Amino acid sequence: MYINATGYYVPATRVPNEHFLELNGLTSEWITQRTGIRSRSKVGEGEGHNSMGLNAIKDALKTLPYDIKDVDLIVSAAYSPYDTVATLAHIAQREFNIENAKAVYASSACSSFVNGLEIIEGYFAMGKASKALIVCSEHNTYYANETDKVCGHLWGDAAVAFFVSKEKVSENDITLKTIYTKGLGHVGKGPEGVRLRPHEDGITMPDGRDVFMHACKFMIHALENVTEPNGMSINDLDYIICHQANMRIVANVAHQLKMDSSRFLNNIEELGNTGSASAALVLAQNRENLKKGQKIGLTVFGGGYSCGAFLIEI
Repeated sequence: MYINATGYYVPATRVPNEHFLELNGLTSEWITQRTGIRSRSKVGEGEGHNSMGLNAIKDALKTLPYDIKDVDLIVSAAYSPYDTVATLAHIAQREFNIENAKAVYASSACSSFVNGLEIIEGYFAMGKASKALIVCSEHNTYYANETDKVCGHLWGDAAVAFFVSKEKVSENDITLKTIYTKGLGHVGKGPEGVRLRPHEDGITMPDGRDVFMHACKFMIHALENVTEPNGMSINDLDYIICHQANMRIVANVAHQLKMDSSRFLNNIEELGNTGSASAALVLAQNRENLKKGQKIGLTVFGGGYSCGAFLIEI
């Protein structure tokens, strides 16, 4: 599989830590120390899940080496949709007049993007598609409860889009070597670890410590499962991109792997936790700075629980 083009959209508005002092009593210093977050992105007036996703696709179109109408599979991967019936996959199909594509929606909390890639891999393997669009838009602030002291201050909004093909189409393609996902509903707090119940209390994290411990463990586990099949160790990677949930999680993963923090690419300090878009977003933001031949491992952990990773070569 090959990544032919990447695009992203991040709203212009930034919400500083100071915003939360009157809402939940947390100081800016405390938030930064415990999460690494100094601000988070937030949609502006008239923006939302669908508009961010469409803007990310438009950004990717700038470097797409073929007509978007050649796409025969569209996957919307996210957990914060505006509409669970008319999904972003269908909105994109209509917006760009992609007449001959299947359109599906995938959700696995903050692992959704990687699960979406694996769905594409399956369609390719079955011969039912050859060029795909995966779009991931997370409108976290639509569901967040800012008065929640555990996680109300974490969430940011953003979207990312990748065009992916079964066969290589350009010398600029990124090689997608291996994808791995795993459901972890049987582990720890599982389905009760992170919840999104719109009619109750929005996005909540009843046991942050349980999430922290299992995220640190299973993001490494996922990386092992994409490096070892390629005859590599994790330390052979040029860079690692973790799900941008908390800088303390990233630091813990780096410590366990005995790797310098400079080999981890991040954006959480400015954008907050942008959900299942986060790791792919970091890759898209850094695409122009990466060099031919470099190998990058992207690894994620999501509520439910779930984990996943994919290995790419520039």
